[in-house]
Amino acid sequence: MSNEISPDEEGGLLKFIASTVERTRDRLDSLSESVATKDELRTQAAAIRGDIEQVQLRLDSIERALAARMGQIEADLSRLRSAVYLLSKERPEVLRLLG
Repeated sequence: MSNEISPDEEGGLLKFIASTVERTRDRLDSLSESVATKDELRTQAAAIRGDIEQVQLRLDSIERALAARMGQIEADLSRLRSAVYLLSKERPEVLRLLG
């Protein structure tokens, strides 16, 4: 028994090693792309969260502005009712105009 490898076996072994190295390199490239994609997703998710927070702040601001405006409208309507009431005491036909 001899420990020497024939040239054909050496060629086959070298091809096996080369193909294994290439497969490993491809897997590593694929893994790197996968990690980059996850990082991109994290970045995009953080950006989306920031956008949502800005929208929530803007909606809160709009809500406060509308509440203030509604309060003003209610006050104006109350004054208008008081004016109509006072006017209708002196001129009852005004109530008929209102229906």
